[in-house]
Amino acid sequence: MNTTFFIARRYLFARKSHNVINIISVISAAGIAVGCAALVIILSIYNGFDNLLKGMFDSYTPDLVITPLENKVFAPSEATLEVLDGREEVASVCKMLEETVFLKYGEREAIVTARGVDSTYQDVTGLGRYISQGSFDLQDGEIPQMVLGASIAQELRINTTFLIPLEVYFPSRTARVSLSDPTAALKKVRVFPSGTISMDKNFDEQYVYMPISALRKLLEWEREVSSLEIRVKPEYVTAAGTVSRQFQNEIAILFGDAYQVRNKYQQNESLYKMMTYEKLAIYLILLFVVLIISCNVFGSLSMLIIEKQGDIGILRSMGADDGMINRIFTTEGWMISLLGAAVGVVLGVLVCLAQQTFHLVKMPGNFVVTYYPVQMQLTDLLLIFVSVAAIGYLMSHFVKAVRIKKA
Repeated sequence: MNTTFFIARRYLFARKSHNVINIISVISAAGIAVGCAALVIILSIYNGFDNLLKGMFDSYTPDLVITPLENKVFAPSEATLEVLDGREEVASVCKMLEETVFLKYGEREAIVTARGVDSTYQDVTGLGRYISQGSFDLQDGEIPQMVLGASIAQELRINTTFLIPLEVYFPSRTARVSLSDPTAALKKVRVFPSGTISMDKNFDEQYVYMPISALRKLLEWEREVSSLEIRVKPEYVTAAGTVSRQFQNEIAILFGDAYQVRNKYQQNESLYKMMTYEKLAIYLILLFVVLIISCNVFGSLSMLIIEKQGDIGILRSMGADDGMINRIFTTEGWMISLLGAAVGVVLGVLVCLAQQTFHLVKMPGNFVVTYYPVQMQLTDLLLIFVSVAAIGYLMSHFVKAVRIKKA
């Protein structure tokens, strides 16, 4: 066994002559353990929310979306649609028409973003998982239906069991506005509410879904769409959750420079960047807390060096140089940090497993989940352990540099 490590281990685990040094060493390791456990738990909770939000966005975010660069709408040619449908990677191509419209339900009114979609969308979207009332049905025979965000439905006092139609208004593109009767320039269609979706506040307050044929009638379009949404087969999705860059470029070439083709990340680029920066900020803040806690190692080693003046003299008389004595106390300080880091990581993992299994801590208010979601990642655990070990080594190195010379 290495002599330096053997002596350092004896100093750490053997009984010291002064009990206060034992207490300070335990406090140092315990403080680091608590800090590491907090890092594991908080980062795992953040990962849980991160995956939950990404899953919610993925429910209505296609693998690729094609939109015009200048105009609000475009009319895709049948030849282009046939090429898309013929691609081996493509599972479905959905047409979407989006516009801000005016809703009226009885005496209540709201301005919302209406999304007109075709029958394909109803089959491939994951929004059905978030239906809180009714069902995600946009057509009942020849009768058009609408699915609303939960907040919109609450504002309009809509109940899907009522047989009262919603009136959807939009200014006509062709009719002239009459000062005597401005409402004559408004186009109107009637749809029946079929379901409500509860996802997040932004979505619930903004979006409604209806058949694209009904929205085209309201907007006075024939074949126009706001976007084409492409969903690819699972085997062609990369490990990062997006389509390959080559496939995206091929679709971009097919449509030309007048259109932009965006993958899932590009459609929600600001969201993904914000979540990445938030996680980094949380990690750095908690790591700084661990750094402050590690200052206890400084006090513990300083007092141990003072106590072991006799041992240092004996070691020197036996031929030990200053480098060996420095390594002994550096190793002990590092062992305190490693012990605290190991205990903290294990403790954090156990708490996360308990939360995953028993859902001990509940979520306040109304949310899509009733408990705090947690998801541990091996890379996070390794990063936490390595970071705390590095902090412990640097702190121990600083202590021996300051104290051993004086001794």
